[in-house]
Amino acid sequence: MRFLRGSRSVNYRVFVLLVTPLLASCSRAPSVDILGSFFPAWLLCFIVAILLTSFVRLALLRLRMKIALPILVYSSLAAFFTFSLWLIFFY
Repeated sequence: MRFLRGSRSVNYRVFVLLVTPLLASCSRAPSVDILGSFFPAWLLCFIVAILLTSFVRLALLRLRMKIALPILVYSSLAAFFTFSLWLIFFY
C-alpha cells in the first residue's frame, strides 16, 4: 500500500513536468523581415555563427595551432556564436 502512494506522487510530478511547458506561450514569432520574406531569427544567427567559426578556423590555421578534437571544438564554437548572437540581437 505504501508503494502505491509513492508511485502516485511520482506520476503526478512527471505529469506536472510534462504538461507545464505546454501551458507557456510566445508573445510573437521570432522572425526577421528580409526583402519581404520572414526568416526565423535563429537561422540568421546560425549562418553568421558558421561564418565566424570559419574565420576562427582560418586564424587558428594561420597561427599553426593544432586542435585535439576539431569536430567537437568547431561545433561548440558554432553553438557558442549562435547563442551569443541570439542573446545580443534578439533578447
